[in-house]
Amino acid sequence: MAYTLLVGGARSGKSTLAVRMAAAYQGPVVFVATAEAHDDEMTARINEHRTTRPSTWATVEAPTDLARTIAGASDDAFVVLDCLTLWVSNELGAGAPAREVLAQADDVAGLLAERSSPSVVVSNEVGLGIVPVNELARTYRDLLGRVNTAFAARAARTLFVVAGLGLPLEAVTTS
Repeated sequence: MAYTLLVGGARSGKSTLAVRMAAAYQGPVVFVATAEAHDDEMTARINEHRTTRPSTWATVEAPTDLARTIAGASDDAFVVLDCLTLWVSNELGAGAPAREVLAQADDVAGLLAERSSPSVVVSNEVGLGIVPVNELARTYRDLLGRVNTAFAARAARTLFVVAGLGLPLEAVTTS
């Protein structure tokens, strides 16, 4: 069963929508969290997100190595992967080259597409603004765009989330 990709800006309602989708599932849920708390503000954000999830859900903290985490999820579980934005940041921060991150993204997207239960993946769209002034920011923006593209290519559906609402995106073919 293929997955749904939710992309949008910061605080657009992506995670809330992902939680609602998983809550409607009549089986176990595994929430894969990629955030790491490096300061008090991020700790507060993580705690806020935790309060939105039922305590019966399994939470797996996976700032890196998503393939192993997804492969280890039970086949009957709905998987929520929140989010690619922080995962890419974590991988770059750990020194992973862009080509390696893209290869991992392809692997994870493939694993999710092959699952027999539904999944939802959350990511930010960071390419709609100005071109960043420094190399690291440009590298990050470009890489996240490529990762999002790789996930969208394998997704059953992709929604652009604005103000908590999902706008379906579709591939355009030329003929």
